Amino acid sequence: MKKLLSILTITFLFNCHNQAQNNPKQQAIIDAEPMEVPLIDGKAKAYFASGCFWCVEAIYESVKGVEESISGYAGGFTKNPTYEKSNTGSTGHAEAVEIIYDPEIVSFATLVDVYFGSQNPTQVNGQGPDHGSQYRSIIFYQNDEQKKIIEEKKATLSKKLDATVAAEIYPFQKFWVGEDYHQNYERRNPNNGYIKNVSIPRLNRFKAKFPELLKPDAKH
Repeated sequence: MKKLLSILTITFLFNCHNQAQNNPKQQAIIDAEPMEVPLIDGKAKAYFASGCFWCVEAIYESVKGVEESISGYAGGFTKNPTYEKSNTGSTGHAEAVEIIYDPEIVSFATLVDVYFGSQNPTQVNGQGPDHGSQYRSIIFYQNDEQKKIIEEKKATLSKKLDATVAAEIYPFQKFWVGEDYHQNYERRNPNNGYIKNVSIPRLNRFKAKFPELLKPDAKH
């Protein structure tokens, strides 16, 4: 009986933790038709989730052709998500970034390379010390061409690593801009313990791996 109760308890906790990812509302997001974001003044937008958005925002802002990186939430079924609600893992959203870029300078395919090259691609539901569905890896596509690029690069990487790549592939629906204090967090808080011990080392690993993609002022 005790063994049975233990199993039931573990199952209940597991199901609660994964409730956001395994329900009809979340499945509807995954099955939806993608929304395509039009170019504004020649600039395009792309959306990625790859663990803590403080880290990801700084990585993309170091890339040539990226005008701005904005922290927020995407991939879930809850309206008006907040940092506190997202952190419960119950909204379906992941911490994500909106990348505003010049497609004449950097392609969507290169942004996907940046994505895979700046994370642990096999870590499920998290990056580094951050764990939970809100930190899971998701790449968002806006059309069939982008979806094909993502799927091909994911398959190639999986074959190269001989491992399952954790990134989920979602049709883009909506990006919710995060709270003001999250924007440019790494730049504004260089002495924060998490920034010093997690974000900056992750950024520096990316810089060492892709020096040819960096803006001149990001090479130092």
